[in-house]
This record gives sequence, C-alpha cells and structure tokens, in this order.
Amino acid sequence: MNKVHFIVYRIFVNVIGMGLAAVLFKHIQIDTFLTLMISALLLTALNAFVKPALLLMTLPLQLVTFGLFYLVVNAVVLELTSFFISGFVVDGFWTAIGGSLIISIVNVLFDVFSTNSDMRYIYWTRRK
Repeated sequence: MNKVHFIVYRIFVNVIGMGLAAVLFKHIQIDTFLTLMISALLLTALNAFVKPALLLMTLPLQLVTFGLFYLVVNAVVLELTSFFISGFVVDGFWTAIGGSLIISIVNVLFDVFSTNSDMRYIYWTRRK
C-alpha cells in the first residue's frame, strides 16, 4: 500500500470511527456528512503531525500510567479537531475520552482485519 492509499484508508477508517462515536455518544454532534469527512481529514492530519509531539511531551506520564495516558492524548487530539471544525462538537472531556476510545477500537479492528499484510504483521507478531 503506497502512502496515498494509506492516507485515504486512514481517513476512511476515521470517518467510520467518528460516525460510530457520534451515534453512540449524544454529546458528540456532527452536522452533515461533509462535516464528518472534513473532520476525519483533519483528525488524520492531527494524528500524523501533532499527536507524535504530544506523545513525546507526555512520555513520563505514559510510562507512569503504563500507557493509559495515551487515551488522554487521543482525547486532546479529538478536542482539537472539534475546536477547528465548527460543525463537529465534542461536549466534555469524558465524552472525548469515550469517543477517542471508539475511534481507536475501530482503527485497530480495521487494521487487524485488513488485507494489508503489513498491518496484520504489527498486531499479530510474536516474539521468539
């Protein structure tokens, strides 16, 4: 899978994850499908460029909480997306935690069941 296909794949998976999160949580509101697409595009960009810096800055907290702080970083990225897109509203920090958890689960499920062997390799490799 080349880089363009991978980016389009990530946007598609984020559209599904964000849509599911909006259905499951009443405090996540998306006005239109176009807003959902633009929000997924921005979330994908923030995950690619901003999230690595946030993870690096919060590395001590990641280590102390055994990686649970990763959910907080995901929630912050989701809140940033909500801040920049006017038709996408995430009302509350705990809603952002829940929404980011749903989006993460959808991403993992799509990666595990993907036909791309590189993605399956990441999740199914065993150490010898």
